Amino acid sequence: MEDRELELHAIAMDEFGLRAGMVRADQWDDPTPCSDWTVRDLVNHLVVEQLWVPPLVAGATPAEVGDRFDGDRLGDDPVASWTRAAADAQAAFAAPGALDGEVHLSYGTVPCRTYCREMAADLAVHAWDLARALGVDERIDPALMAAAYDHLASLGQDLAATGLFAGPVPVPADADIQTRTLALTGRRP
Repeated sequence: MEDRELELHAIAMDEFGLRAGMVRADQWDDPTPCSDWTVRDLVNHLVVEQLWVPPLVAGATPAEVGDRFDGDRLGDDPVASWTRAAADAQAAFAAPGALDGEVHLSYGTVPCRTYCREMAADLAVHAWDLARALGVDERIDPALMAAAYDHLASLGQDLAATGLFAGPVPVPADADIQTRTLALTGRRP
């Protein structure tokens, strides 16, 4: 992959997918660091986000997509649902010329490269959420976390204003990049 965005998105997909594959049958209803979300809710959220990628990258607007991805999209095999959605999202971003286009999001039209970076950052943070919920290795690829930090920090005050994340929490000046990234989103590693 020549594009850094595609490379980071693939790493983010692997980080989340690795942990999704670790969910035991008795863990789907366990809580996560995301308030009000169980493990199943969290995985469903990421599956739904990936399902949106192909139509948005192809030029559809959120209104055109409508509610087709609402509800539980995991079915009886959540990991298979993740795998299919992830592969389709990666293929959409990797299509010739896709990253050079624009996508219509709920908050406006942005370069597809920006959307790809946003998706990678979200996957990185949620991979940590899932790891924490499962009690497995929480270390996320440092280059991915650095890119996520850069993207999220660039949003400044707008990040918390979206309502998607809690306000930032203080961390020591010498905190590593993962801790600083998670703290930007209100998480306490």
